[in-house]
Amino acid sequence: MYHFIQKLHSGWAYLALLLLLIAVVNAILGFTSKKDFTAKDRKIALFALIGTHTQLLIGLILYFVSPLGLSVLGQMSNADYRLTSLEHPLINLIAIALITIGWSKHKKLINSEAKFKTFAIFYGLGLVLILSRIPWKLWF
Repeated sequence: MYHFIQKLHSGWAYLALLLLLIAVVNAILGFTSKKDFTAKDRKIALFALIGTHTQLLIGLILYFVSPLGLSVLGQMSNADYRLTSLEHPLINLIAIALITIGWSKHKKLINSEAKFKTFAIFYGLGLVLILSRIPWKLWF
C-alpha cells in the first residue's frame, strides 16, 4: 500500500506542478497584457487549485503510512529525515494555503487586472515554496 501511495504522490506531483505553472504563467501574461479575465482563466486557476489540493490529500495519507513521515519526526539532526518529515509537509501546507487564499481573494475582485495580479502573486509564491521543498533525491 505504501509503495502505491508513494508512486501516486510522485506521479501526481508532475500534473499538479504543471497545472500550477500554467496558472502562474497565464496570470502573469494576463496581467502584463491587460486582457480581460475570462471563464477560461478562471478554469485554469481552478484546475491548479484542484490539482494541488489533491496532491495535499495524497501527501497527508502518505505522511502517516510512510517510514519517512511521522515515525522519524524526532530525528531532526538527519537532514533527509528533517526534509521528509517536517520541512516538505510544512512548507507545502503553507504553499497550498497561499494558493487557496489567492483563489478566495480573486472571487471578491471585479477588475481583471487585480484578479490576474492576485493569482500571479499567491499562486506564484505557492509554486516557489513547493519547488523549494521537493525531496529531489527521492523523487527521481
